[in-house]
Amino acid sequence: MADKGDGIIKIAVVGAGYWGKNLVRNYAELGVLDTICDTSGQVIDLFRARYPSVKCITSYQDVMDDNNITGVVLAVPAAMHFSLAREALLAGKDVYVEKPLSLDLDEAKELKEIAEKESSILMVGHLLQYHPAFIRLKELVKEGKLGRVNYIYSNRLNFGKIRREEDILWSFAPHDISMILSLAGEPVESVVALGGNYLHKKIADVTTTHLDFPSGLKAHVFVSWLHPFKEQKLVVVGDKNMAVFNDTLAWDEKLTLYPHTIDWHDGVPVPEKKEAIKVDVPAKEPLRTECEHFLECIKTRERPITDADEGIRVLSVLKASQDSLNGDGKRVAVRLNEVEPFFVHETSFIDNNVTIGKGTKIWHFSHVLRNSRIGHDCTIGQNVVIGPDVVIGDGCKIQNNVSIYKGVTLEDHVFCGPSAVFTNVYNPRANIPRMEELRPTLVKRGATIGANATIICGYTIGEHAFVGAGAVLTRGAPDYALMVGNPAKQLGWMCECGNRLDDDLRCSHCGKEYERTESGIRERSGT
Repeated sequence: MADKGDGIIKIAVVGAGYWGKNLVRNYAELGVLDTICDTSGQVIDLFRARYPSVKCITSYQDVMDDNNITGVVLAVPAAMHFSLAREALLAGKDVYVEKPLSLDLDEAKELKEIAEKESSILMVGHLLQYHPAFIRLKELVKEGKLGRVNYIYSNRLNFGKIRREEDILWSFAPHDISMILSLAGEPVESVVALGGNYLHKKIADVTTTHLDFPSGLKAHVFVSWLHPFKEQKLVVVGDKNMAVFNDTLAWDEKLTLYPHTIDWHDGVPVPEKKEAIKVDVPAKEPLRTECEHFLECIKTRERPITDADEGIRVLSVLKASQDSLNGDGKRVAVRLNEVEPFFVHETSFIDNNVTIGKGTKIWHFSHVLRNSRIGHDCTIGQNVVIGPDVVIGDGCKIQNNVSIYKGVTLEDHVFCGPSAVFTNVYNPRANIPRMEELRPTLVKRGATIGANATIICGYTIGEHAFVGAGAVLTRGAPDYALMVGNPAKQLGWMCECGNRLDDDLRCSHCGKEYERTESGIRERSGT
């Protein structure tokens, strides 16, 4: 098989029917389509005539056996997603799965685990995350243009296409749930879902799903394939502006802001309507952007925007909605702790492509930027900024008002005191970009950075080193070194337990003994 990330990308599209043909077209136009696979010989004959240089086959096993295929794109019925994706991941291939990731939450978790074990890309086809209008809407929400978001609702309605392998909830709602979760930035607390079965007694044709969030945000999703006309609309109601993403309109009308206000007169709320404002968005096919993103992730090995975690979050809401639907509208809690076993306070913001380990807690007003990884059992205090592209190990404690920028790496069990400062450019100027001159800083396992300490970039702080409060570290620190002052100087050695060693390199607190080495000290064996 071609090495992952070596620049040679060959895509096999599996399932070339209703939606798959659009994926075939895009990957062909992007110049990476190697194979089209469909069980229908008639479909394969049509594509063989249209794409004579592309392999057109009916056997999925042939796709698995082809070591030159880099990525597999699955556009098959949802009931087949798990089995085919699992087989492709175990074959060492990168995988894109049309929504939903699976019809079963445990199966989705298994796919994630396999992808991580195989170091493979696993991406879910939540198409609207790549729509230019929705991308711009997310930016407006993040910039605070809408103010506090109070309510979100979506309608996804049409006459057909009616499915029999899944009901309307699983067919239409994943896109809307994905968008709502992305805008909310917090997990769903509980759901209530109601529906109607008109064409088949066991398959819902119409559903409304109501989502409740811990912050008080409310949302609902109305989907139907028995509607007289097509409607694809997302409405976001904020206390400063209201936004409407209407995907059935022309490009210059897809995203609109309504700066309506509510004024109070003599204790009575009076609505004041204002002129709508059209928001410019580029006219680019969302599917093309999504396909390009999958190829970029294959090339760079970065996590997709709609990765397995995002797919599992959506799936957990779908599962709870189905349970509510089956229970005639009973309220069902969304067990996100089983899916996302960490805590993020509602005032904090987590960018896309961020990995957070089990048991980690992120408190008020913190921001974790894209492509950052935080290990398990970490504590992130208030007003902390992490990233982009930062790696933090397991068991770290980062106190209030600390910023850890690109270029800084913390190994396991590092302590950063309040308002500690890390730099990443040695000689910054406001008018001269110097991020290309970034100097990396490595803080090794068990080190402590005291409150208000400043760490000048480009050095390594050794294991269990201790940088005192207010120190300005202008060079590296050996393992176990005690560094204090401005500029910081070494005043002695610290035990792993955080107490100062005596002149004999012995800790009076825990009894450990140390010995000198060429590079510093180390714990004496047998102590």
